[in-house]
Amino acid sequence: MRELSISVYFARAVLRNAVAIGLDPMELLRKNRISPRLLLEDGARISIERYADLQVSTMLAMQDESLGYASRRLPIGTWSMMCHAVIGCETLGQALNRYCRFFQLFDSSPWPGLIEEADQVRLRLHAQSLTSLEAWPVELMLFNAHRFCSWLVQEHLPIQAVNLSYAPAARPEDYRHMFLANPVHFEADHCELVFSAALMDKRITQSEQGLRHYLRHPVLMMLTQDFPRNSWTARVRDQIRHSLHEMPELSTVAETLDIHPQTLRRRLSAEGTTFKDIKNQLRRDTALHFLGKQGISIEEIAHRSGFSEASAFIRAFKGWTGLTPYTYRKGL
Repeated sequence: MRELSISVYFARAVLRNAVAIGLDPMELLRKNRISPRLLLEDGARISIERYADLQVSTMLAMQDESLGYASRRLPIGTWSMMCHAVIGCETLGQALNRYCRFFQLFDSSPWPGLIEEADQVRLRLHAQSLTSLEAWPVELMLFNAHRFCSWLVQEHLPIQAVNLSYAPAARPEDYRHMFLANPVHFEADHCELVFSAALMDKRITQSEQGLRHYLRHPVLMMLTQDFPRNSWTARVRDQIRHSLHEMPELSTVAETLDIHPQTLRRRLSAEGTTFKDIKNQLRRDTALHFLGKQGISIEEIAHRSGFSEASAFIRAFKGWTGLTPYTYRKGL
């Protein structure tokens, strides 16, 4: 599994409605080995595994897969039954139509609908009123739909546009990671994913056997699934990950990829990132991953994260999370 992390913004959103039904957010955090102190730091990051477990634990505690955001509760098992309803489809277009019809059965707001045009297909979220749409549940529904469809065909589906009807609620890099660097537009007329109509003919390649594996932890699967990608960001990330302890320079990576360094810079910029961003994200996510493991010293984690000295690692880590590695680990 790739060593990934996620903004504390998402953990706050998961827990937002827990208190209203008498749950203790601190207990949910401690149960999933997340330091409550992290929620006070806007720049804090949490490992993907911890976040996925927190989301599932909170859903189970609330007995609501919508985490209190929908107009009525979505019983535990709703997502699983949707998957079983969709898995027998032959094409992505059939699967998306069935996906929308399934959730429309619940008479719950928001609900997904499919709008088919000549060249585009829009997976649009509808609500009793546009102003009733809140950022995080909208983002979660669109994220889940995109990642589930990608899982069905076993490739990262390109999105022509992610349209959101509100101003950014999270940082730009969070949206970039959430929607895999596909274009995101704010203050739009609707909340929707826009796909090329040509994608609807793609064949469903997953099976009942694959679904059984997926349903062991669908939240984690969608957060970490990785299919072959041709993006330059993915290629650079792979090159750095394989030699993180040596921390290669851009020129070295460019030579390995058989491309001029300046051309690589331009192509990364076109995908919304930089070599430095990719390097720092890998260092940070690797450190968060190993801090959750027992028996690995801070010095060893610094080395595995591409730092020659523990002191430089500690300074960088505090810049990423607002905490020292020691304080972060103590809270796990």
